[in-house]
Amino acid sequence: MTDPYDVIILGAGTAGLAALREVRKRTESFLIVNDGAYGTTCARVGCMPSKALIEAAHAYGRRADFEAFGIRGADGLSVDVPAVLRRVRALRDDFVSGVLRATDELGERSVAGRGRLAGPNTVEVEGRALRAKRIVLATGSRPIVPPAWRALGDRVVTTDEVFELEDLPARVAVIGLGAIGVELAQAMAQLGVRVSAFSTNDRFAGLTDPEVRGALEQRLRSDFDVHVGDPAQLEAAPDGGVVVTSGDTRVEVDLVLAAMGRTPNVDDLGLETLNVQLDDRGMPPVDASTQRVASTPVFLPGDANGEAAILHEAADEGHIAGINACLDDPHCFRRRTPMGVVFSSPNAAFVGRRFAQLDAADPLVGRFDFSRQGRARTAERNEGVVAVYAARETGRVLGAELCVHE
Repeated sequence: MTDPYDVIILGAGTAGLAALREVRKRTESFLIVNDGAYGTTCARVGCMPSKALIEAAHAYGRRADFEAFGIRGADGLSVDVPAVLRRVRALRDDFVSGVLRATDELGERSVAGRGRLAGPNTVEVEGRALRAKRIVLATGSRPIVPPAWRALGDRVVTTDEVFELEDLPARVAVIGLGAIGVELAQAMAQLGVRVSAFSTNDRFAGLTDPEVRGALEQRLRSDFDVHVGDPAQLEAAPDGGVVVTSGDTRVEVDLVLAAMGRTPNVDDLGLETLNVQLDDRGMPPVDASTQRVASTPVFLPGDANGEAAILHEAADEGHIAGINACLDDPHCFRRRTPMGVVFSSPNAAFVGRRFAQLDAADPLVGRFDFSRQGRARTAERNEGVVAVYAARETGRVLGAELCVHE
């Protein structure tokens, strides 16, 4: 097959594969280019392996409730962490194999290599210029790690690397308490690791409602040490560990997990060749309803656009981009209500507007505390708060934040 193609897709992650599914329904003239390992962030290093680890941790962590139920012998239980991690990797590999089937049969229409824009209709791949009517940039994201920390070698791991560990050390520092930081810090603590977590703000798991966030914070502080304030500074310890300093706090650990979020993979992608205004992050304007970059024939869905690094959002945006990449006039799609879940214990979640996004027009706020809720008490899970926000004049529900057990 020769170019020009109808569509070239860069990236075979969640957004790229979602775009591919739509493109294949409409044309056979396409090419998908992927740099590095195939498989979505979710399946390979994100939500799927993390949930496998979390489920094991929560199962072991529930032994603390046994005495209240009249179940004896919890003190005799132990956890084989290497076995837990082997199961995580086995499940992860199975998840990834399912994803890989989406590209296995594409033959010459799937190319391994780094693609870069050379204009609004041209992609360069390994020195070869390929033309297309439209281009989908679904290059994903990567964990943020300060360059100076790389000098510490394997004493610092990212959320993309942690699942390759054969065992967990006795002491771990988690830097960042967003969604993945909260999940992994608590999971490791429940598996017996002494965890020290550091965050520059108290919006744990992205919660912004003070009462909801406070309920989660209370639980997290019962599981591991939490330090909020100055940015963490790292230095090598004489014994091979790492010293973490934040303000007046100084902690020595064996390993540091960098969980400070992700950054779009758009550096050196050639966005400047589109002749559109880039912001101070180097990002172009993207229409959320079409995923189109300004008025160009280029689409930027998923983690790569830097808007919401959430699986279902990346999938939706990939589908939108894939459909519109096959149309002369892009369609505007109505986006679903924003929502997200953090699989901590108790779970943290939001839907619609968050507390911090409410207008100053005195909205109605309803809250419920689960500490005295009957069924939750019978399950020894009577902790957490739900907050629901509504417009005062109409009663229309605007959103909610919650910290509750499933």
